[in-house]
Amino acid sequence: MSKNKESSTSSYPQNTRDFICHALSGAAAGAIAATFVCPLDVIKTRLQVHGLPEPAHSGRRGSIIVTSLQNIIKNEGIRGMYRGLSPTILALLPNWAVYFAVYEQLKGLLHSHEDSSQLSIGANMIAAAGAGAATAITTNPLWVVKTRLQTQGMRPDVVPYKSMLSALRRIAHEEGIRGLYSGILPSLAGISHVAIQFPVYEKIKCYIAKKDNKTVDELSTGDVAIASSISKVLASIITYPHEVIRSRLQEQGQARNSEVQYAGVVDCMKKVFRKEGLPGFYRGCATNLLRTTPSAVITFTSYEMIHRFCLRVIPDEKHSQAHPKSDGRAKPRQNNGGTGEGKNDSVLRQTQSNKITPSIPLGNKEQLTAGH
Repeated sequence: MSKNKESSTSSYPQNTRDFICHALSGAAAGAIAATFVCPLDVIKTRLQVHGLPEPAHSGRRGSIIVTSLQNIIKNEGIRGMYRGLSPTILALLPNWAVYFAVYEQLKGLLHSHEDSSQLSIGANMIAAAGAGAATAITTNPLWVVKTRLQTQGMRPDVVPYKSMLSALRRIAHEEGIRGLYSGILPSLAGISHVAIQFPVYEKIKCYIAKKDNKTVDELSTGDVAIASSISKVLASIITYPHEVIRSRLQEQGQARNSEVQYAGVVDCMKKVFRKEGLPGFYRGCATNLLRTTPSAVITFTSYEMIHRFCLRVIPDEKHSQAHPKSDGRAKPRQNNGGTGEGKNDSVLRQTQSNKITPSIPLGNKEQLTAGH
C-alpha cells in the first residue's frame, strides 16, 4: 500500500514548473477556444438576456441562430459578431490559467491524503469546486464587462461603452464594487458545473486509457475530444439555468430605464418563471450547446497538447537528474560506468528478467493518474 501511495503521489509533483505549465496551457487553450466560438457566445448571451429575436419567421430551432446572426450582421456588421471578444480573451486567460493551476494543485494535495492510485469522484469534485470558486472570484468583473459589451448593441437608449477599460471605469464609478461583482452568486452556484464536468472528464479519460491499455498521457486528441464533449454536454444541461440568471443580473445595471429590474437572485428567478415559465431558464440552451461543445473540445485538447509540449520544453532539473530518459516507464539504475553497448546489454537483461520476476512496479493504475 505504501509503495502504491508513494508512486501515485509522485505523479503529482507540486513545484513551480508544473504550476507554470498548467497556467500557460490553460491560458492558451482558453484564448484559442474563445476566438473560434465568439459569434455563438454573442448570440447565446443575447438570448439569455433578451429572449427570442423578434423577426422569428419560423418556429424551427435552427432558424433562431440564423435569424440572430442576420440581425447582428445587418445592424452591427461583422464586428458585432465579435462583441466582447477582448474582455472574453482577457477573462479567459486568467480564468483557465487560474482554474487549471489551482485544480491540479488541489488534486495533488488531495491525492497525498488518499491511499488509492486514483482520486475518488468526491475528491475530484472538491478539487474542481475549489478551483471554480477561485476562478469566479478572480474574473467576475471581466465577465460583467463582456456581457454588457455583447448586449449593448440591442439597447439604443443607453450610452454605450467605448472599450473594455471604459466599461470597467464606468461600472466602478457608477455602480461601485457591487456592479463589478453583480451576478457573483449565480457564478458561485455555477461551481456545480465544473464539479460535474471535471470528475466526469477524468473518469472517461481513465476508462478509455484502461480499455486501450495505455496511459492517460498517451491518449490521442480524438480520445480527449470524446471525453471533453460528453462531460461538457452533461454538465451544461444540468446547470444551465444559473447562466440565465447570472447574465440577466450582470446586464441589468446598464439598462437603467428597463421595465424589468431584479432585486437579486431569488427575485430574478421568480420573475423569469412568472413571465416565461420553465423554458425561460433554458433560453439559449441549444445555442449554448453548439458553442460549449466545440469550445470544450478545443479547450481541453489544446490544453492537453500544449501541456505535454510545455513539459518537454521546460526542463525539470531534479527529475531529469533522477531519470535522464523518461518514456513513462521506470528505468533500472546503472551503478558503474561502461561503454554504451554494456549499458544497453544490462538494460536488456534486466528487462528480460522483469518479465519473469518483476522487481520494479509498472502498474497501469499508477500510470493512469500521471500528468492530466
